[in-house]
Amino acid sequence: MSPYARLKSAVAGLAQPTRFLELAERVLPFLLALTALCLVGGLYLSFSSDVDYQQGSTVRIMYVHVPTAWIAMLCYTVMTANAIGSIVWRHPLADVAARAAAPLGATFTFVSLVTGAIWGKPMWGTWWVWDARLTSMFVLFIMYLGIVAINRAIDEPTRAARVTAVLIIVGFVNIPIIKFSVDWWNTLHQPASVLRFDGPALDIEFLRPLMVMGLAFVTLFFTLYLASIRNEIWRRKIIAQHRLAARFVVHKEN
Repeated sequence: MSPYARLKSAVAGLAQPTRFLELAERVLPFLLALTALCLVGGLYLSFSSDVDYQQGSTVRIMYVHVPTAWIAMLCYTVMTANAIGSIVWRHPLADVAARAAAPLGATFTFVSLVTGAIWGKPMWGTWWVWDARLTSMFVLFIMYLGIVAINRAIDEPTRAARVTAVLIIVGFVNIPIIKFSVDWWNTLHQPASVLRFDGPALDIEFLRPLMVMGLAFVTLFFTLYLASIRNEIWRRKIIAQHRLAARFVVHKEN
């Protein structure tokens, strides 16, 4: 069997809820330990690093604000991949994965907006401005809330999955807008200083804790994500068992 065929077979195997649950139970403890290690190391580097000559200690807000913004966009990208898998390939776990990601994405986006406002008040003299970067991030937060609301409002799982998958794919246009808004328009938000074609513009003193915190938030996201998918699978199994039991009782009474 070729490497591609083995990879395809492994991915297909993970589509089975039972196989996925087994994998999650093995992987989650390691992810949790790695998350804790990265968070401790990241927080230590964040508070032991020098302060910025302009921002002072306020620069440390960046070590939470920037990683949560990254995860907010990463989460929606993952949701989009799941939505495509749900519509095109009818992947059994794609809808479950997309549904589990939406509340996490909303949470990370909210933290990014709040920490950005806390940083903006001393730096810009205001909590909020309607510039391109902040507005597009706020739109992302509203989109996450809308997806969560639709999933809860539509009782029929297949219809809810189809509607949310289409909305997720259409809404993905906002992700490149968030990323390149500071380059396309004149905004108060500073331009990208880490993910740049010509390399990071940050000094290593600030880049080191930022990257460690970024890794910590990535591992935190995937830890919560796998746990949320696992919980959603269990929830659906319990609902299916309750419905089966109710049908059995009705059939027995008739």
